[in-house]
Amino acid sequence: MARTPPWGIGLAAGLAAPFGIYILMLLLGSVPYFQRLFMYAHKFNTVFWHDVDKPEYWGFATDGETLYSWHVLPLRTYMKHESRLQSQKGGFCADVTSAESFKILKDDPEARLIIYFHGNAGHIAQAVRPGAYHTLTDTSDYHLLAIDYRGFGKSTGTPTENGLIHDGVAAVSWAMDVAGIPSDRIVIMGQSLGTAVTSGVAEHFAMQGVEFAGIILIAGFSDMQTLLSSYTAAGFIPILSPIRAIPPLLRFLHRFILDKWKSTDRLANVVSTTRNRLRLTLIHAKDDLEIPSHESDALFKCASSATMGEELDDDQFGVWKEGKTARKQDGSFVSVVTGKPDIVIRQELVRYGGHNGIMLSSQVALAVLRSFEPDTEKPPV
Repeated sequence: MARTPPWGIGLAAGLAAPFGIYILMLLLGSVPYFQRLFMYAHKFNTVFWHDVDKPEYWGFATDGETLYSWHVLPLRTYMKHESRLQSQKGGFCADVTSAESFKILKDDPEARLIIYFHGNAGHIAQAVRPGAYHTLTDTSDYHLLAIDYRGFGKSTGTPTENGLIHDGVAAVSWAMDVAGIPSDRIVIMGQSLGTAVTSGVAEHFAMQGVEFAGIILIAGFSDMQTLLSSYTAAGFIPILSPIRAIPPLLRFLHRFILDKWKSTDRLANVVSTTRNRLRLTLIHAKDDLEIPSHESDALFKCASSATMGEELDDDQFGVWKEGKTARKQDGSFVSVVTGKPDIVIRQELVRYGGHNGIMLSSQVALAVLRSFEPDTEKPPV
């Protein structure tokens, strides 16, 4: 009887181990608790050895902050009120309305505010996030509010789709109702998972007739089911992509996904309900290894189709879009679509930046500038 050579046994064992782990993770992913743990990754953070109540650790001049959020002042504003801000007690502020930074924001009739919704995993000050805050506030006059969703960082609770959207709505409502910043001086911005939160928040307020200075989605995705079919965690760990070749099994597993995050539908609703003005910007890096850039194509198509009031097939839309696109030799491009009443939808594919580093790019800062400043946007020739 033929015997399997020792190297064959080792090879089989080596292949069986990762396959077994993959199957185990799929099975665990069908359990609601583990699925949301994997999807939001909110428990994987450094809050145990990073004190987020001390933003000076990340190079910020200390001002008012709360347990679940940071309010970052623009550097020029901080310099103007430096002695006033330094006189207050540092660290966590239990009553935000008593903070000097809040008073400066509320008392400025021209104040502009970016409300930022971060991606999954980590906390408000983890990884590239503080650098993004610096990029957006160090050389501008814009305030920034960043929140940790429920279950993230020091926030309480457990993340769900409805819960995270509720958190985003609460942050925007606080900015308008407590800080007194009108919606036309607010930009809502999200990255990765935060783009889905931003889309949900934008839809909520659009249904109430509230319109913002700008809506900016960076490294966005169309919906969770589609994303998981091509998503690679950390850029190299596949989720459902290995079984795309088995459509029935893929559809079966899709049934277990609890939180759908249908951003395409939500953006279409935002566009369709716009009565006065909309500035929607989609930014994605060509070298994003986690969320493929074609996910932003899907968002752009759905939002743009809503301006036309009709749905074109992929080929027809591709021809139509090409006439509104300026391409560069490196494969990057900018597409701009305009519609009535005063709608500008801009998609920008940049060459570098990856999934997270793109938040530090000038394209993101320019998107904020375009939202706040007098309109100069024109379709590509």
